[in-house]
Amino acid sequence: MLGLQLPTDPRWVNIVEKNVEEILTDHAFCEQKAASTAISFIVTYPEYTELVQEMTALVKEEISHFKMVHDRIIERGWTLGRDRKDLYVNKLMQFFPKGGSRITNLVHRLLYAALIEARSCERFRLLSEELEDKELALFYKNLMVSEANHYTMFLGFARKYGDRQEVDKKWKALLDHEAEIMKDLSKSETIHG
Repeated sequence: MLGLQLPTDPRWVNIVEKNVEEILTDHAFCEQKAASTAISFIVTYPEYTELVQEMTALVKEEISHFKMVHDRIIERGWTLGRDRKDLYVNKLMQFFPKGGSRITNLVHRLLYAALIEARSCERFRLLSEELEDKELALFYKNLMVSEANHYTMFLGFARKYGDRQEVDKKWKALLDHEAEIMKDLSKSETIHG
């Protein structure tokens, strides 16, 4: 369903289990960045009413997810650590050339967002099925459903605002690029890395 070309190695969960505090901190910042991305779409593309409506709802959802993750950090007696660079996102966002028309930039941003959400969904599924911590596994199972909806929403908007054939071609190329990135990742306790 997600279209990912290279699944995460299930052994990644073993890395996560050795440092749950780190994955929760990284996850919290991923949710915060997702909310910021939604706000950015609203600020940059206010003329797309349907997009603005959906992004407004997404901001609320993502910030509530941030709170849910932050609450789990607190419940475990930890504090939110500092944000780290997301190597996965930084490499991913180098794929499309800079410049181009306003609509081209919108489509590219929507495709990036769709793929980040798809990979998050895939990782959440893996955590929900493989974590020994059953409370945390259930938490990730519930989040997985939201992430799947986000992925399809972003991809749907890209197809709506761009030329469908061109968007699908770009999506396929981006998926291939992401698979290459993933070959060097899955070695740290981060949501994407």
